[in-house]
Amino acid sequence: MMLQDTCGALIKQIHDELEKNANNTMRADGITMAQCTLLLTLHDAAEKQMPLKALEKSLHVAQSTAAGVVARLEQKKLVEGFGNAEDRRIKMVRITPLGEQCCQRAEQNMQHAEKALLSGLTQTEQEIFLSLLKKVRDTL
Repeated sequence: MMLQDTCGALIKQIHDELEKNANNTMRADGITMAQCTLLLTLHDAAEKQMPLKALEKSLHVAQSTAAGVVARLEQKKLVEGFGNAEDRRIKMVRITPLGEQCCQRAEQNMQHAEKALLSGLTQTEQEIFLSLLKKVRDTL
């Protein structure tokens, strides 16, 4: 078997292509995939805000990485950081209305990308594919 035809290699190739396409699409908004993921996480959070520590865990990144992504998004006015009223040591991050608009465009782009990704499969194949992907994910 060729290395490029292993499941892991194929999944990585698909991921890399999806990420490249997503980054090209998001370039118009001046954001990266990592920044978009953080925005979407805040968009789905209660009250559209989270502690920085919870963002780190949710995104599976180090504190310095999360802080850097937040800092870049703050510069672009897509999020705002503030102290927790009960404990000033806790940094909170909230999505701004401009960040919400960015999320709406990102969600539309993701729907188009998902449609393109699955366009070569029948409806039944799409359901089986999704089921198998979830099964593999849950196994890990």
